[in-house]
Amino acid sequence: MGASERKRMGDLERMADFGLYVIITSPRLSYRQVAEVCVARGIGMLQLREKGLDDKGLLKAAAEILAVTRGTATRFVMNDRADLAFLAGADVLHLGQGDVSLADARRIVGDGMTIGLSTHSPEQARQAIADGADYIGFGPVWPTPTKTVPDPAVGLEQLAEVIGFSPVPVVAIGGIFPENLDGVLAAGTKNPCLVRHLMESPDVETLDSRIAELQSRINNNQKL
Repeated sequence: MGASERKRMGDLERMADFGLYVIITSPRLSYRQVAEVCVARGIGMLQLREKGLDDKGLLKAAAEILAVTRGTATRFVMNDRADLAFLAGADVLHLGQGDVSLADARRIVGDGMTIGLSTHSPEQARQAIADGADYIGFGPVWPTPTKTVPDPAVGLEQLAEVIGFSPVPVVAIGGIFPENLDGVLAAGTKNPCLVRHLMESPDVETLDSRIAELQSRINNNQKL
């Protein structure tokens, strides 16, 4: 095992349960403002998912976020693109089912970068784990309009099943709001992801208070 892979293994041990997972998609605030709040609140994973930006725009957005997160406990996650994750110097790459394989992505980004993979069924989750994903996203738990072509909702039963057998962290995503968060937490989720509730925050104070409230609920649930 080389030095870069040992570093990744150490990072994975520290991020076993990283808590609230934040995805930046069409925020009302600037990328810098979102990143600053996330760093201040100790968010472990902050992902850039902007399907409408070209390569230049994605790299510019990544640089804006990394200027805030670099050297902090907040890991910057690049969505889909292994090549841009490498160029941007991202901490984490998150792949979808239609992106390059985990093996090919690893050839591009090297052994030192954490790689996650979105999954939409227990079978996909098992395959992602077998293929070496460092963590998996699972969902959508409930229907969501944040994707142009959404996958069918998986529901709480399948979410609990995947959390039960997965040896790597599972991020629950899709249609999650404060109103239904308790069910997601009851299914065993330690790493929920809320997108619209956070990205629709009209100002820094609102985003900060929403993240703080969610973190409190997640932490309190884990103590039960």
